[in-house]
Amino acid sequence: MTSTQPPSPEARANVTEHNVDTRAELLPEEESAGGSDDARGQAAAILAESEERTLHPDADEGGHRTSAETA
Repeated sequence: MTSTQPPSPEARANVTEHNVDTRAELLPEEESAGGSDDARGQAAAILAESEERTLHPDADEGGHRTSAETA
């Protein structure tokens, strides 16, 4: 699930070069699907979006809810 808002500077700052390098290494199923022309750029974007969801969860977009927020 991707958000319509770009990741915040805080989320992007939490993405390390090591994380990007590790995520940019394609899995066999990603290789067979054609990979990406910019694997590092794609990895950085995926990691920043994930970090954004961790920093600012939104229950309306599938974020975590507390027990008090459930029926």
